[in-house]
Amino acid sequence: MAKHKLAQFQENLSFAHLIQPSFDEVFGCDYHLKSHWAEKVFKNTNPIVLELGCGKGEYAIGLSEKFPQKNYIGVDIKGARLWRGAKTVQEMNMPNVVFLRSRIEFIKSVFANDEISEIWVTFPDPQPKRFKKRLTSSKFLNYYRNFLCDGGLVHLKTDNDMLYEYTHELVKYNNLKIRTSTPNLYAVGSEDEILSIRTFYESQYLAKGKTINYISFHLEKEKEIREFRP
Repeated sequence: MAKHKLAQFQENLSFAHLIQPSFDEVFGCDYHLKSHWAEKVFKNTNPIVLELGCGKGEYAIGLSEKFPQKNYIGVDIKGARLWRGAKTVQEMNMPNVVFLRSRIEFIKSVFANDEISEIWVTFPDPQPKRFKKRLTSSKFLNYYRNFLCDGGLVHLKTDNDMLYEYTHELVKYNNLKIRTSTPNLYAVGSEDEILSIRTFYESQYLAKGKTINYISFHLEKEKEIREFRP
């Protein structure tokens, strides 16, 4: 492992706003912050927004700057990526952003009923051969129903056409309410300042001439999501 990564991992341990539970703390049991994020971490009752597979946390940070009345949690398993986001939050003294280093498979152990108001999934691994591991599969959407407020929004931004089309068809198959859906976000001239936030990877994709897909939809708490297989 490169020396700079070792230094980053060591610095990660010093960040109060980077939470790194052990495997035993989240596997098959409830993490001690479950249902207590507002009270013990943010110390307010503002809505909490998740960025899943957050990488360097560009969306969580960008959203927090635009909407300081909300709290943001970026979730990723890669410590080196999270270091950059945590370092930025520390340097900018941002009280409403924290990061969680954990596998998203353990997400039900971390958040409680109605604890999250909104979810962003930004440029995840499309998992072309393993649909159950896609972060917008029925498996994960059913996980999200456990802690997302009823009717809460799920957003997906991706450069991968297959993942976008799969998610769009899954949402339609389950009769979920779509708020916005487009296979070419910037071609439609969106003036939504939220959608204009660009991650590191998104900037790279755009520089290569790739189009960006986007879909947002409402997830109903009492409606179990069925898998769609073409």
